Amino acid sequence: MQLIGGVILSLGWLPQIIQILKTKSVADLSLKAYLLMLLGISLMEAYAISLAVTGAGLAFLITNTLSLCVVLLVITLILKYRSI
Repeated sequence: MQLIGGVILSLGWLPQIIQILKTKSVADLSLKAYLLMLLGISLMEAYAISLAVTGAGLAFLITNTLSLCVVLLVITLILKYRSI
């Protein structure tokens, strides 16, 4: 259940990413908000790694890593397109 839920949450970012790529506009996105999300997800990633090392929480690690990658992608797109 957690793996499925985590994948769905991570895929929920795709419409935003597609919209950014189509319009090349990030004017209404807050870099600060995404940086705070990155910080929170990074802290959860450290916890997920510790759980996975003990043999528990592999699904949490997988879905959290996916979320981390997606948020990093959005931040990269904001930095790329905010000066255009």
